Amino acid sequence: MNLRSLLSIPLTLSTLLNNRLQSILPNSISNIGVRSATTMVLDQAKLNVLHSPLQPHTKEGDSTHPTGYQRDGYCWGNEQDPGHHFIGGIVTKEFLDYSKNKGNDLITQRPGFPGLKDGCRWCLCVNRWKEAMLASDKLGEKVVPRVDLSSTSLTALKGVSIEDLKKYEYKP
Repeated sequence: MNLRSLLSIPLTLSTLLNNRLQSILPNSISNIGVRSATTMVLDQAKLNVLHSPLQPHTKEGDSTHPTGYQRDGYCWGNEQDPGHHFIGGIVTKEFLDYSKNKGNDLITQRPGFPGLKDGCRWCLCVNRWKEAMLASDKLGEKVVPRVDLSSTSLTALKGVSIEDLKKYEYKP
């Protein structure tokens, strides 16, 4: 069976179903018709690395740390997100110190930002997470935030491998 015949199956099934409905239902009902299947295009930014719908990283009711580039609780971004905040991380004290030493202070509270502490859920930049992973040889495993795969955008795989993410998977 070739691709063209596979793609035509939903339409064929739809036509058969529609014809069958018209033969058994009264005219007023059978004129409703049946839509044929269409190709669905999924927005990869709304899928996680497990190829499932992206889950919120900020848990419901946690208004103290609305994470994500858009502060909507999701680790996805758009063209304006230069840091690619796609990794749903659970930060460690070691990571927060490491990030501060690299010039990104996530510890200090500021207006509109509550400051993070060990155990907070935060959408992390792909490159910073990868840097921490590479630095773990010298600084130890705790410098690498654990990853909630269900809230890590599929887009993160453009910068890190699924194997690396799974190695640091968060397991509550």
